[in-house]
Amino acid sequence: MTTNDKDKSILDSVIYKYSVSNSQVEEENKILKETVDKLREELENTKRPPLMVCEVMDVNEKEAIIQIPNGNQFSVNISSSCEKLKAGDSILCEQKNLTIIKKIPITRKFNVEKFVIMEKPTTTWKDIGGLDLQVNEIKEVVELPLKRPELFRKVGIKPPKGILLYGPPGTGKTLLAKAVANSTNSTFIEVVGSELVQKFIGEGAKLVKEMFELARKKAPSIVFIDELDALAATRMEIGTSGEREVNRTFMQLLAELDGFEPLDNVKIIGATNRKDILDPAVIRPGRLDRLIYVPIPTKEARVEIFKIHCKDMTFDKGINIKSVVEKMENFSGAEIHAVCTEAGYFAIRNNRTKVIKDDFNKAIEKVKKGEELEGKDYLRYFG
Repeated sequence: MTTNDKDKSILDSVIYKYSVSNSQVEEENKILKETVDKLREELENTKRPPLMVCEVMDVNEKEAIIQIPNGNQFSVNISSSCEKLKAGDSILCEQKNLTIIKKIPITRKFNVEKFVIMEKPTTTWKDIGGLDLQVNEIKEVVELPLKRPELFRKVGIKPPKGILLYGPPGTGKTLLAKAVANSTNSTFIEVVGSELVQKFIGEGAKLVKEMFELARKKAPSIVFIDELDALAATRMEIGTSGEREVNRTFMQLLAELDGFEPLDNVKIIGATNRKDILDPAVIRPGRLDRLIYVPIPTKEARVEIFKIHCKDMTFDKGINIKSVVEKMENFSGAEIHAVCTEAGYFAIRNNRTKVIKDDFNKAIEKVKKGEELEGKDYLRYFG
């Protein structure tokens, strides 16, 4: 290789390295520029004052009456960039002078699905023990009209709109509602009465209205309102503003039950532990027509419930179910379930896979003395 060839090779190598280095620098500059632009944009966003979401009440060519979130109303100017406003629209306004900046596509409706539990229940009639009379009544009022509506058309009567399940806590009211929803393949919409009462005037009534709209949309459906007494207690002539708002929400519920729009394949099930304080308007015929009492289980019912809850448990051969159940007098279904769970825990603590009679005896005693032992070391008593 001649000297010229060597010089040329070295020169080519230098040029190549320079070109590679130059392209890397350009790439790094590009990334840095994009980063700086993003940071500058974020800085501008932090400096920009927030806009307030308001509602248009009335509008003319250049001015509009709007309502701000606290309920006050103002007459304000409309920005030239904002066109075709109408009453009911949601808008963005400047916070200082309340000038309307633009219209936003936000619905006035609640996202009602955030307030309710909507599901297809898996609970069946086999999961319920000792409530044969109540099951038959619910099948007549809820299941039969949804499964065989032609029977009611032939006889010429309209089936009841809903039922009220009442009785002591833990007796299976929610299970009954879920089981009938499962047997009719209905959407189960569950809500607690207190959740229907909202902070601002009119919002609770809107929520009730939209809950029933959702139920009609998802029909066949069952609306289950637990703790109905929180919403439908007897109305008083004099009360606080909060109580008046509860009454407004309650009246909306009554309107939905009476309804200009038929409920069709929507059934209402209410549940309460305090039937004595319910307003007569909600339990009169035509609304919650059938009142079904769900009592503390009898001795035979307790045996059935016990067998359901312990069907998957591994027992010691020496256990006599009837003698165990006799010790659970006046226990509700929920308390019987708690006994089975606690008995399993006693077996686990002693490194056993089988539940023995002593485990059930300790579990029964623990459930009986649950309130007395609250906050104490129960292992000291039952360890």
